[in-house]
Amino acid sequence: MFNFSKRIGIDLGTANSLVYLAGAGIVLNEPTVVAISTDDNKVLAVGNEAKEMLGRTPGNITASRPMRDGVIADYVITEAMIRFFLDKVCGSSRLFKPEVMVCAPAGVTSVEKRAILDATLSAGAKTAFLIDEPLAAAIGARIPIANASGNMIVDIGGGTTEAAVICLGGVVVHSSVRVGGNKIDEAIQIYVRKKYNLIIGERMTEEIKIKAGSAMPQKPNEITKIEVRGRDSVTGLPKSIEVSSEEITLAIHEILLKIIGAIKGVLEQTPPELASDIIDKGIIMSGGTSLLRNLDRFVTEQTGVPAALAEDPLLCVALGTGTALENLDLYKRSVSKR
Repeated sequence: MFNFSKRIGIDLGTANSLVYLAGAGIVLNEPTVVAISTDDNKVLAVGNEAKEMLGRTPGNITASRPMRDGVIADYVITEAMIRFFLDKVCGSSRLFKPEVMVCAPAGVTSVEKRAILDATLSAGAKTAFLIDEPLAAAIGARIPIANASGNMIVDIGGGTTEAAVICLGGVVVHSSVRVGGNKIDEAIQIYVRKKYNLIIGERMTEEIKIKAGSAMPQKPNEITKIEVRGRDSVTGLPKSIEVSSEEITLAIHEILLKIIGAIKGVLEQTPPELASDIIDKGIIMSGGTSLLRNLDRFVTEQTGVPAALAEDPLLCVALGTGTALENLDLYKRSVSKR
């Protein structure tokens, strides 16, 4: 029996969405942003094109992020976005509907899970599968999850941080906090506004985080300064200032401690047998926010357990989702289906 339908894995992230096509690998990596015309509720742009519009749209267009904290905040827009991804990968005139696997944070409720599966089916999938994000991240990071020894994965994305201990192909202990890159961005915006009376946009904040963000104080010769442009909250006029990486480290410290809290929570609940495995192997970190400078060192210092970045932190979840879809028989215990 031939199976003509394509198999597609989607990592629906709060900040970025990645699409994996079985046999071809990752074929799409776009920001999770949708631009909609308020006149007739039509989707005008998705991904990079829509992100360019963030904070710059005229009155009759709104650019929004339909995913919040890793779950669907706007069902209709999310469905339109999934349909857009499927059309882009399969072509809009689909003879055979694709099989689609989406990943969701391990801490989501059954209602939130159903919303993701329903949106995927409505967008044109033949069957929809759902896999837990930490499990997908572990598969993508090439951790041998089927073995009888414990492995710990921490996936830090835009909206959530997922920490999980995985053994024998399943999640033994997990903790999910709705803290990630977006909260770090917020902390930077609040700091700049309080200290310099400067209101900055999303794209400027992202630039500060990437260029000057660090989880730990840097050596004097490593400190960088970055020019920040925005609007003065007192005069309302455009203004530019300089911010140092030291200040950013200070601004985001509280948020990083919340991430550490989730990791410690999992380590405290881990059975002793698995805890000894984790001390041997260390913590594997994935997700875009794990690329923050010195975050692995900060986790090691705060928990006493060595932490290291996975090979492709940004792509782990998408690669794992795709691999699980290609090897459904191996992972069927870990996957829910509709």
